[in-house]
Amino acid sequence: MTGTRNWSRRSLMAGGAAAASLPLLARAMPASARQLNWQGIAANARGQVVHFNGWGGDQRINDYVAWAAGEIMARAGIEVRHVKLADTAEAVSRIVAEMAAGRKTGGSVDLIWVNGENFAALKSRNLLFGPFVHLMPNFQKVDPEEKPTTILDFTIPTDGYEAPWGMAQLVFFHDSARVQEPPRSMAALKSWAEANPGRFAYPAPPDFLGTTFLKQALYETTADPMRLLRPAGADAMMATAPLWAFLDSLHPVLWRRGASFPKTSSEMRQLVADGETDIYFAFNPGDASSAIAQGLLPDTMRAFVPNAGSIGNSHFLAIPFNSSAYEGAMVFADFLLSPEAQARKENAELWGDPTVLSMARLSAEERKLFENLPRGIATPAPGELGKPLPEPHASWIPALEPEWLKRYSG
Repeated sequence: MTGTRNWSRRSLMAGGAAAASLPLLARAMPASARQLNWQGIAANARGQVVHFNGWGGDQRINDYVAWAAGEIMARAGIEVRHVKLADTAEAVSRIVAEMAAGRKTGGSVDLIWVNGENFAALKSRNLLFGPFVHLMPNFQKVDPEEKPTTILDFTIPTDGYEAPWGMAQLVFFHDSARVQEPPRSMAALKSWAEANPGRFAYPAPPDFLGTTFLKQALYETTADPMRLLRPAGADAMMATAPLWAFLDSLHPVLWRRGASFPKTSSEMRQLVADGETDIYFAFNPGDASSAIAQGLLPDTMRAFVPNAGSIGNSHFLAIPFNSSAYEGAMVFADFLLSPEAQARKENAELWGDPTVLSMARLSAEERKLFENLPRGIATPAPGELGKPLPEPHASWIPALEPEWLKRYSG
């Protein structure tokens, strides 16, 4: 992923973690929208063009977005153009630049797939439109008490400025034909890598999954894991020192001896497919099953999670403050939250991304959409996922990524 992610984070997170807790003063919904019911919003949305900015690094996801775009055009007369990003911060940088240039309307980004530090950055600088989630009919099918991360993004309340889209939990996958007993902790991973040099790799930060690997390792190496739920401060270097010691000892036994790293999560998975490595990880429990269904991985892949638990979160959709098609963005986001779209997204043969909806809030007919979905032989059952660890506060990411780059990027 590109360096724009680091630039935008540094500029937006200036002022430290305190900025993320500032009262939200984002652009209020225009009076015309405040006075409209959902039918009025949908009527205004017809004929609009929605520039949906989202990560474009996985063809399965791109195909899903293309399907959804076709459906919303046929049903609501809204044209969705998928702007494929290598890094979400590319879009964040454009939004920041437009704000600096005084472009309060007619923005180039209408809907953005976002979470974590990018959401924190946008929210702290009042660059989001809304709140709008309460207007979406399908949001009533989400139960925040059942799934708290649908209204909390890396510990930061969404306050209705993000619509939940999917659930995620970090899951590791191994080729059972080559690895009989997978390593279920970072210490065990290091021992396994020492016994099998060159057979493990992780993406270079700031790739999202590369940074997630750092956070997972930080959870397992730092003296006080609960400290990670609070903003990083002056003691961040002390808290992360065990992580760097762990990586210093791990890197010499990585793929290519840690001299180079996969650039993306897709490249990491491809190394397993090519037989160069034996283990990879994803934020989607159905990732390996979906890849097997498409002939991208061998059917000997199986899942495992760390004994101490793994990081879990939700991913979201947000509307920038100067969206040129906010009604169309809301209608498209609502369709993506529908039981039909959520069930298709959870199908392991298509994407395999878990739903944010509560089965208890669905009708019997809607629940049937989720029954007997293809799960795949490499997808763990919900009870096998173990304890989800909350995402560290977003301010830990700028404490990790620049230090990793300084130490290991060459």
